[in-house]
Amino acid sequence: MRDAGQQLRDCGVHTVLDLARLSSSMVRDRWSVVLERTVRELQGEPCINLDDAPSPKKQIACTRSFGNPVSEITPLIEAVSEFTSRAAAKLRRQSSVAGQILVFAHTSPFRPGPRFSKSVVIPLRRPTSDTTRLVKAAVMGVNQIYQPGFKLSKAGIMLLDVIPDSVSQYEFDFDAPETRDREKLMAAMDAINDRFGRGAIHVGTAVGGGAQRDWSMRQDRLTPQYTTKFSDLPVARA
Repeated sequence: MRDAGQQLRDCGVHTVLDLARLSSSMVRDRWSVVLERTVRELQGEPCINLDDAPSPKKQIACTRSFGNPVSEITPLIEAVSEFTSRAAAKLRRQSSVAGQILVFAHTSPFRPGPRFSKSVVIPLRRPTSDTTRLVKAAVMGVNQIYQPGFKLSKAGIMLLDVIPDSVSQYEFDFDAPETRDREKLMAAMDAINDRFGRGAIHVGTAVGGGAQRDWSMRQDRLTPQYTTKFSDLPVARA
């Protein structure tokens, strides 16, 4: 049986213009609904509605495998703090806040040695997108699940109970000191990191400025970043 391409060529369709001139109803009867939609699109009739913007995520996760196993709590806190900072920036970009944060870490199932896999959910007193508050909760989670003597291969966090920041509900607390509005601080932090690179400004427990650590991912086969790095642009010599 001939494929659709050969059938179109037998019908004299050799260019996009030839395809656009076909009858959409004939194309549907003879070939498929997909090809009919293609013809109608070429004729200027939209057939697939495209969302102007993706719907906000209900959960935001940031997880990474370590380049080298992690056994100490300090590098684990560094890694989790950086993951949380990245997730918090994504949270603010969709104008949302999170009510809980899940923290996990585990050893590799493919390497010899004792096994470890734990996670914990830290509820937040108030839903927030503040990097410092989310990192503080994440570090609390690391302190709860960490146990020495294991070579951890992966860790990560997940922001849960994500809701729009316009519908957050807070409790009355007359005894607590008034907290400063930190939205402008977070906006300034995002703007600087967008302009000068991720990690230009970061919380103290995270890694900043593109610094590499033993736990950083191996990127020996990273695809060249043609659109963001001048050093990766190909050079044409005439």
